[in-house]
Amino acid sequence: MARLLFGYDVGSSSVKATLMDADSGKVLASATSPNVELEIIAKQIGWAEQEPQTWWQHIKITSQKIAEQVKFEPGDVKAIGISYQMHGLVAVDKNQQVLRPSIIWCDSRAVPYGEKIAKEIGAEQCLKSLFNLPGNFTLTKLMWVKENEPELYSKIDKIMLPGDYIAMKMTGEIKTTPSGLSEGIMWDYAKEQLADFLLGKADISQNLISDRVPTFSIQGEITAEAAKELGLKEGTPVSYRGGDQPNNALSLSVLEPGEVAVTAGTSGVVYGVSDQKNYDKLSRVNVFVHVNHKTDAPRYGVLLCLNGTGILNSWLKHNFVKEGIDYPQMNEIAAKVPVGSDGLVILPYGNGAERTLENKNIGSSVHGLNFNMHKDAHFLRAAQEGIVFALNYGLGIMKNIGIELKTVKAGHANMFLSPLFAEAFATVTGASVELYKTDGSQGAARGAGIGAGIYKGSEDAFVGLEPEKTVEPNAKLTSAYAEAYQNWKNVLQNQLKS
Repeated sequence: MARLLFGYDVGSSSVKATLMDADSGKVLASATSPNVELEIIAKQIGWAEQEPQTWWQHIKITSQKIAEQVKFEPGDVKAIGISYQMHGLVAVDKNQQVLRPSIIWCDSRAVPYGEKIAKEIGAEQCLKSLFNLPGNFTLTKLMWVKENEPELYSKIDKIMLPGDYIAMKMTGEIKTTPSGLSEGIMWDYAKEQLADFLLGKADISQNLISDRVPTFSIQGEITAEAAKELGLKEGTPVSYRGGDQPNNALSLSVLEPGEVAVTAGTSGVVYGVSDQKNYDKLSRVNVFVHVNHKTDAPRYGVLLCLNGTGILNSWLKHNFVKEGIDYPQMNEIAAKVPVGSDGLVILPYGNGAERTLENKNIGSSVHGLNFNMHKDAHFLRAAQEGIVFALNYGLGIMKNIGIELKTVKAGHANMFLSPLFAEAFATVTGASVELYKTDGSQGAARGAGIGAGIYKGSEDAFVGLEPEKTVEPNAKLTSAYAEAYQNWKNVLQNQLKS
């Protein structure tokens, strides 16, 4: 009898699903929906919302697409895992009905609320207990709702993260995890429990917070209704959920101290694992509970996030280059100009407040444009270089709290499909980059196998996972990239001063 695993990855751009053979680690089918990026509702500058019901619709569509690709017995699916976009706020009433669109990860309206409560509590206590300043996360988004939508707030029975919402739709149960609470900045690292002191200061009832389950565990079973909608068997366990970046690390088998994962999708993230209680005093990089954290074997994920990554490349494709030119062609065009883009600089900060810039929202901008020299190729290269440079700028912060890059792992997807981007990242950071054919939905499937006890341990879960290629730093270009990075950094610092 086959042992199959289903993994779902609910992103802000799309929903992905994977059906995997647990014993071989082979992907039997995968699907993505929709074919274009999901809509992000922006009613005001700095706002970003999505309808949770839309995620569920695309969960159903991807399930149907997989059923059309490969025949399988629903009873052979032994477990389901969920990966999801981090930091979002979903609010439901007592009937589990969504009360408002989800305020998602790149929405920056809650920044003032984070600043206010951090000042009230004191930065020292926040960092000691939360490893982060409250910032622009799930809790402070709820504080915004409480103040600005009091009538709606009074109807809230539970709040949850996007992945908790999908699990609720599958199982009828509202749960969360320690890792999930930490990404909402609601986890007390000193006490290993819900940060009740923070909720008290924010005047948020603990009753609004979901009960906790371990990240790897039987967290609920598929209801009859959900089974019918997904084409699965009633009673199939949901046995794993993780935010997209901890889950991306899991998908690459980045679980132990010193290991580092990188992703460059809509946002760009460097995620390093540590066993040390350490943090950035300005909270420019964040520390979360990693998926395999245990009290007696702590594992923390140190996360550097750049909001404007693939979304910049996508913007150029849809608004700048000629119609019909695809991403591979954009990469080829970009490679026609030299390192440094002949002095053209793009700052990629156009997707909300940036943590590495202390939650400033300076927007994206172009500098050094020469009408007689610069062409479309310069813009395309300057965008890719700007993303790499912005990530490298954040890496300087990570190094100060003990995260070093030597070898990093990344999915061979999104921006890393660009040879120029991969080589630039390796050369600028000085790290070897191992590229794997995996994604968040595959990581969720493997996580489901761990949570359901199908695998004896994490090593068994990564059968079949091997790097497709390794990109080494280009020694011939080290000097040119160093000069280009310094030019880019000077522009950024001038912008921050203005």
